[in-house]
Amino acid sequence: MRTRVFVVPGIGLAAVLAGALTFGNLNDNLVYYLTPGEASTGRAAASDGERFRLGGLVKAGSVVPTADGVQFTVVEDSDKSAVQVEHTGAPNQLFQEGIGVIVEGEWRQTTFVSDTMIVKHDEEYRVPETEAGVEAP
Repeated sequence: MRTRVFVVPGIGLAAVLAGALTFGNLNDNLVYYLTPGEASTGRAAASDGERFRLGGLVKAGSVVPTADGVQFTVVEDSDKSAVQVEHTGAPNQLFQEGIGVIVEGEWRQTTFVSDTMIVKHDEEYRVPETEAGVEAP
């Protein structure tokens, strides 16, 4: 009985401490992205050089290769807001029109300049086809 008086509060204190250590700094490690509408609305309040992530769909017909990378337009699902993006560096191998993309960078005038790109893809694997219609090894 006497040990129970010390053990139960000790276990409770250990659980609270473990929870605080595990979940206490979780928000510091999460990285959110803004939609084109949110980014455009917050453009006036953003300081130059402030980095953030922008996410949306690559608008069909907007992809233009450049000497340093690629330019394209990111839109929301509703296609109401759009942001012109200039990505420096090689685009992701799965990058294409109509696909979900998250780019990280900063505003420069009315263009979002990016140096990091994350592309959303499905988890289906398709074996490449050859000219004769036979699966490649």
